[in-house]
Amino acid sequence: MSKRRIFLVRHGETDWNLAGRLQGSHDIPLNDLGCEQAASLARVIGRLAGDVAPLDYVASPLSRAAQTMAILRSELGLSPEAFRREPRLKEISFGRWEGFTWTELRRRDPQSVAEHRADPWRYRPPEGESYSDLSVRVMAAIGEITRDAVVVTHGGVVRAILHALTGMPAQEAVFLPVRQGAVYLIEDGAFELALA
Repeated sequence: MSKRRIFLVRHGETDWNLAGRLQGSHDIPLNDLGCEQAASLARVIGRLAGDVAPLDYVASPLSRAAQTMAILRSELGLSPEAFRREPRLKEISFGRWEGFTWTELRRRDPQSVAEHRADPWRYRPPEGESYSDLSVRVMAAIGEITRDAVVVTHGGVVRAILHALTGMPAQEAVFLPVRQGAVYLIEDGAFELALA
């Protein structure tokens, strides 16, 4: 595989993030703070990358990720819409759990939540997908990126990529708190977290 840097970004904040709701495949837009985070990401990427024009720009098609990409590209002086939307970079599907908080789920379905805690990488929520499932589709998409790229996606996807590309153990990756308004720069099998 060719040597490349990936500037990995989780979308900015949404109202569901604020409320602690599992979003998954639900298409929730950025809130005002999320828009500010997206703008500040441009400064971080500019500082880390230098020349931003030749980078590949790829985002999940869900609006919270696509909006983040459009705002950060605009801040970099690039056409806001000139990026690739990659469906395989959508967030992990939580199936019937989507829209609930963990507290609500523990009350409603303690058995399933306990099964998830016991094997979080392979557990599949009702009508959802596991991190193991997610990794297959995400890494197929990442494998097609051949040059330095800005990838705007979701917390679960960031975890899957860090596991695959940096060797972070699955049990650690699955519970990693993935920050919004931060860039995870992946290079040579390691990553560094860069903040505005």
